[in-house]
Amino acid sequence: MATLYVVATPIGNMEDITFRAIRVLKEVHLIAAEDTRWTRKLLAHYGVSTPTTSYHEHNEEEKAAYLIARLKEGKDVALVTDAGTPGISDPGYRLVRLAVKEGITVCAVPGPSAIIAALSVSGLPTDSFLFAGFLPHKRAARRRRLEELKNKGPITCVLYESPRRLKAALEDMLDVLGGSTELVVARELTKLHEELIRGTIESILGELEKRELRGEVTLVVRIPEPVRPQLNLKEELRELMKEGLSLKEAVDRVSRVSGIRRKDAYRAALEIKRETKEGGT
Repeated sequence: MATLYVVATPIGNMEDITFRAIRVLKEVHLIAAEDTRWTRKLLAHYGVSTPTTSYHEHNEEEKAAYLIARLKEGKDVALVTDAGTPGISDPGYRLVRLAVKEGITVCAVPGPSAIIAALSVSGLPTDSFLFAGFLPHKRAARRRRLEELKNKGPITCVLYESPRRLKAALEDMLDVLGGSTELVVARELTKLHEELIRGTIESILGELEKRELRGEVTLVVRIPEPVRPQLNLKEELRELMKEGLSLKEAVDRVSRVSGIRRKDAYRAALEIKRETKEGGT
């Protein structure tokens, strides 16, 4: 049986492609592309004459069956997206899942990714990070999503956003995450007009009032640690134990809900237990 190659392609600069990617694109029998017109430009640039076929969100169901059939016939297929790594915020992952289900070998040919490129130059902590894709288009849904992300802090979060909706998204981020939250707006990464705008949400929003951004936009935001409501720890533990929870169960719940360290909650629970014992003697 043949192999499905998941091939990363440049996100802007044509030179950002690996020797291996070019070789694979030349050797496979068929290239499945999100936009065949754009992909043909890339292939022509590197002298690749392999046939292409479209595979995108509007034809993925019928085309996936076609591609799996070709693979079962022993024809190697390369999957590419418009730019970057297939399967990231595009329907490519569905073809991969189907190939895996059919026992077909799937092989990554890694390379460019706007997520990693933006993170690497952001200057924000990257020991762990969260990729959250595109924010919802509608304001209410977008604010709900930002509230969800807010509760995951402290963490560095990468988002994609349309230039048309950027200001509206930043206004909601200002309200939900706070104006002093660190942000990097990465525009047109690796392209001729690449630009990195660094600052706080408030300062960057102020700068964007003076001009309109164009091109692909990736946001890297340092979501701060959420401010948790003040908790009367002992009172909360007493109430939970009155409800029938064991000391361990009460400690676990308070720690999980409030974010208080478990050992601090446990110490408070032991004090309650000691006070109760002393009060009963």
